[in-house]
Amino acid sequence: MALGIAGTTLLDELNRLANGGTYPATNTYDEAAAARAWAAARTVTLTTTDTVGVLNQIAGIASKANWLDYSGVCNYLASTTGLPAADAVQGLGASPTDVFPAAGAYPPHVSAHSRW
Repeated sequence: MALGIAGTTLLDELNRLANGGTYPATNTYDEAAAARAWAAARTVTLTTTDTVGVLNQIAGIASKANWLDYSGVCNYLASTTGLPAADAVQGLGASPTDVFPAAGAYPPHVSAHSRW
């Protein structure tokens, strides 16, 4: 499973996830389009188009009343806490069969104390 690398942006990471786990030569999508492409690969049915909403729906959070903000949903997906959104998403694999998070799949810069 391909994981992200330290120092990338959230845009880079969402494009990596939308591209099956590898970084495209140039970012093909803006953040919202990349999140939607990643959701489509995971066969997530979307009812929204904005980045934060799509990420919440990928996370399986159905009720908008329970939706998390950018960093919150990225940390939720990665089972981390307190990380910037891009750092949290770097620990995610892109395969549609990957469960959140993939066991032991954290980049080296994500320390054990940052996990839930």
